[in-house]
Amino acid sequence: MTIDQVKIDKPINGPWVKKYNAKLVSADDAVKVIKSNDKIIVQPGCAAPHELINAMVKRKEELHDVDIYHILVVGDIPYVKPGMEKHFRHKAFFIGGNTRQAVNEGRAEFIPIFLSEVTMLFKRGVLQADVAMIHVSPPDEHGFCSYGIDVGNIKTPAEKSKCVIAQVNKQMPRGLGNSFIHINKIDFIVEVDQPLQELPQVDPDATPEILQIYDRIGSHIAELIEDGSTLQMGIGAIPDAVLKYLHTKNDLGVHTEMFSDGLIELVEEGIVNGERKTLHQGKIIAGFVLGTKRSYNFIDNNPIFEFHPQEYVNDPFLISKNYKMVAINSSIEVDLTGQVCSDSIGTRFYSGIGGQVDFVRGAAHSEGGKPIIALPAATKDLKFSKIVPTLKPGAGVVTSRGDVHWVVTEYGAVNLFGKSIPERVRSLIEISHPVFRDELNEFAKKTYHI
Repeated sequence: MTIDQVKIDKPINGPWVKKYNAKLVSADDAVKVIKSNDKIIVQPGCAAPHELINAMVKRKEELHDVDIYHILVVGDIPYVKPGMEKHFRHKAFFIGGNTRQAVNEGRAEFIPIFLSEVTMLFKRGVLQADVAMIHVSPPDEHGFCSYGIDVGNIKTPAEKSKCVIAQVNKQMPRGLGNSFIHINKIDFIVEVDQPLQELPQVDPDATPEILQIYDRIGSHIAELIEDGSTLQMGIGAIPDAVLKYLHTKNDLGVHTEMFSDGLIELVEEGIVNGERKTLHQGKIIAGFVLGTKRSYNFIDNNPIFEFHPQEYVNDPFLISKNYKMVAINSSIEVDLTGQVCSDSIGTRFYSGIGGQVDFVRGAAHSEGGKPIIALPAATKDLKFSKIVPTLKPGAGVVTSRGDVHWVVTEYGAVNLFGKSIPERVRSLIEISHPVFRDELNEFAKKTYHI
């Protein structure tokens, strides 16, 4: 297939067309540029270029000690499977469910880092990618391809990479903003026409009782959101539960690392319009999309969206410029002094730092801002409290007790900002699960003399 067959709205002309056709190769031929000991950066999330990934892995017997960097990737990742260790080494900036076992068994590695600083590693030359494997839209009439549904985590590293291999997909939407790469900057082009990976907002283990817990958490958070607020929220049951309570709000904005399906209805209703935003008024600012085809169709050429590199989107100083910035993030457990563990279960790594601290600090310094940590008060089986006397041995503190403000469970919302240790302990016990309150109170009496 040649560029003449790529769907473009306007007539194709210009010198870039010949360059495009000259760079067309098969996936197998494109990945021949990868050598042993190379460092590879891969576009992550639902935008992962699986055609290129699979072609690279087919060459495993020719390769050794290839380092592969990215945050979580949706879909199968063959290079982390047992037996691949001598050929490929995944180094995760954020751990997904498909890489968790490999990291904890030592077949892959975790790099703890704020999401705002992942792309800075490449911008500042701390890491140098030999090859960037990207997944983009077909070029427009000027020769610019959009990074589509993941701009934030790949644009800067790709610009700094020695070689760029692009999987050009007719089904990749054209996300707007600082989200483009020109054909001149691409070394090899592999054309595909494939559906993108999807990540629905569904908790497969959610019983009616668990959904009620999420619903109560969502209602408590929604009470904290004022008209004119700008929101950051992730994917999952708790953010989804918050959104259902926002239909009576007015003039909300969005500045978030990630956009997903749940926000679409609020945009369509005009509740999210960005009219009272103090930064990028009228625009939804995001780095990437994790969702379904519904989101992909919605962002395609939609001028309300601006996608930017993550070092911009997650910059706490920029985030703080949004009036009434509300950041909603989840955690694994919170101790009675307010320390928040979000990336590990004891010494077992689970996810990563992500953008939690970026947005907690940004919202904390926003005029009228509210950083929120939300979690169920106990595990689903009620065996363990998530408000704990102390974090598990080896657990990582993602948000420190000095950063935490609002903590929300199904039993209420408390603000720890400016509170002493005894005051924090009392507040957190108030929103803990009743089954564990006696145990928590007993610990508090012995340890904090309350």
